[in-house]
Amino acid sequence: MTRRDGLIKVIDLLHAEIAAMKSNDVEALDKATSAKLAALEALGAIDTPTLEPGVRELAEEAHRLNETARIYCNLLAANVRRRLQILAGDAAGGYRASGNLAAYA
Repeated sequence: MTRRDGLIKVIDLLHAEIAAMKSNDVEALDKATSAKLAALEALGAIDTPTLEPGVRELAEEAHRLNETARIYCNLLAANVRRRLQILAGDAAGGYRASGNLAAYA
């Protein structure tokens, strides 16, 4: 496998991760994340001193997609936190009327 091929695989798996998060498909997310981590390991094992043409652009695309996946992950976590606060009877979302953040154990 070349770096180019490895990056293309990682990019495809990042797209799969993002699609799984958008559709709230936990199984697909787990599968895509596991495959992505394995692809990154294989990519890291490539030991060639020169870069093939287009590798830098593919790496930049992978970085952008990873940032997009990170943002989706943070949004999902924020939604879960908000739902838990509502279930706990904290409809104010952790803020009190005084404007101070509520203390959490």
